[in-house]
Parts: sequence; C-alpha cells; structure tokens
Amino acid sequence: MSTVATRRTAPAAPSTGRRRAALDWRIRFGVLCLIWGFSFLLIKVATEAYAPFQVTLGRLAFGTAVLAAALGVKRERLPRGARTWGHLTVAAFLLNALPFSLFAYSELTIPSTLAGICNATSPLWGMTLSLVALSEDRPTRRRVAGLGIGFLGVLTVLGAWQGFHGLNPAGTAMALLASLSYPVGWIYVRRTLAGSGHSHLSLTGAQLLLATVQLALVTPLFTTVPSRFPVLPLLAVAALGVLGTGLAVLIQYGLVAEVGPTTAQMVTYFIPVIATAAGVAILGESLTWSTPLGAVIVLAGAALTQARPKAGPRNQAVPDTSRRAREVSDTT
Repeated sequence: MSTVATRRTAPAAPSTGRRRAALDWRIRFGVLCLIWGFSFLLIKVATEAYAPFQVTLGRLAFGTAVLAAALGVKRERLPRGARTWGHLTVAAFLLNALPFSLFAYSELTIPSTLAGICNATSPLWGMTLSLVALSEDRPTRRRVAGLGIGFLGVLTVLGAWQGFHGLNPAGTAMALLASLSYPVGWIYVRRTLAGSGHSHLSLTGAQLLLATVQLALVTPLFTTVPSRFPVLPLLAVAALGVLGTGLAVLIQYGLVAEVGPTTAQMVTYFIPVIATAAGVAILGESLTWSTPLGAVIVLAGAALTQARPKAGPRNQAVPDTSRRAREVSDTT
C-alpha cells in the first residue's frame, strides 16, 4: 500500500470530453475492484507452492518494477532527503511488508473469502484510531454507531455465538492484524509525509522499493530457495505484483485525481464481495450463512464511519484535508 495526501481538484465545466472521462473512470473503478477482489484468490494459489515471505517478496518486486517503469515514462525522480526516506521506511513496513506478509501467512490456514472480509475491517480500525490520534476527527453518534455495527458484523462473520467453531484463531488474527496495520500506516504517513512536496508517484515508488528491500533481507532468514517453480503459482505471484500492487496503485491514483478520494475509496466495499465470489466459485471454498451476512453488516458499519456531512455552497470547493491520508492505497 502506498499513500500520500492528494488534493481534490475543482470540477471542470460540463463537456463531451468530461462525459467520456466519467465513463472512463467508472470502467477503471470496476477494473480496480476486480483486481483487488481477486488478490486474495491469487494469494491462496501462490502460497500453495511458495512460502508466504517468498510470495510477498515476489509481489513487491513485480510491483516496484511497474512503478519504476511509470517513473521512467514520466521522467520523475525518487524523493531526496534522509528524513523523507526514514519516514518512507516505516511506511513501507506498515503499509506493504507487514500486511502483505500477514495476509499471505493467514491464507495458509483460513479461506481466501475470510481474508477478504477481514480486509474490509480496515475502515473500522482506521476510524477507531483516528478518533484518538487525529484531533480533527471528532466522534459523532453516526461514527460511533458505525463502529459498533461494524464490529458486530466481525463477530457475525467469525460465528462468535458458536465459540468461533471451525476457525483457525492464528490465521484469523493475522488477517485482522494485517487490516489494522493499514490505518496505523495511514495515520503515520499523514503525520509525517503529507504535504512533503514530493509527487505521489515518487513517494509510492520509493516506498515499494524500500518494502522490497525489507523482504529481500528477511526472506532468506526464514525460507529456502524452492527446488521447483510451478507455473500457476508463479503466475499468481506475478499478477499480484504487476496488477494488484503496481497497476492498481496507478489506477487508484488516477481515480483520486479525477473524481476525488471519497468516490475512489468506495472500492473498499466491493473487495469482500468479489473475494467471496471468487473463493467460492473458483476455489470451491465453503460458505455458511453467517459469512455473507456478517460481511454486509461490516460494510454497513464501515460506510457509517466514513459518512460526512454535506458541505454547504461556500465549502464545496475546499479540499478535503480531514480525510485519512490513504487516497491511493493498495488495500490487499
């Protein structure tokens, strides 16, 4: 996941060109939902042949290559300054290396459908943390209600009334911890890198590069070189990196710049739906009634926590600086 604060652009005058752009962003939005929704299936396929750290390292390496190519095309340079690189190192760990690895490890023991639904709890964790860490995010009845509803949905997904029967506690905990890692990283980035003056592409490229280096150092300590390289899992790793990490970041960055962060972040609510459908239809994973019901409750609660009062006529053109700095994020 890569993150920088992005200012909302003022709407352009109505035109034929704008209508074409509107159709175009909807197509890109749908593509982004599919890419991130299928990421959990790809993780499951990849971990059938490769160790979780190896999957994460490959994913980051392929994703970094895509961002490096984009930097070359746009002739942009990586950011400078030891302070910036120090903050990016922390961001790379919290937003890329840690959650990617945790999700990969979690899917050794839990279905990809459950991992995708756990990912949907990120807005709930984010709102909880931001109410404490960010002074401009004040608690409201709607947000508190959203948090309560959302976490009730988590308990429904996990089947709390049955004593969490049939779930692997460690795998589920890792998936939830991965989802928690994202908002911790978002808040850190907002406090340290927002308004740094560097372009989003430059910061994102540096962040993915640092995350790749982190995994390159850790992976040899816990894994051995595979004796063989099965094609299908290898293709899954490549797809995770090229599509789910590299291309997806570029697509969402364009969406934020074109339609604003509020619309772009709605992709979060489609990911668990697609992840669940893919896991059941393609991988044959089982699905009980509590899983989709709980997912709907989680998404309803997350939507409530993200609701904002409608701006008045005098405030409609003001950039939304109170949003968490996560407008361009790889959420899986």
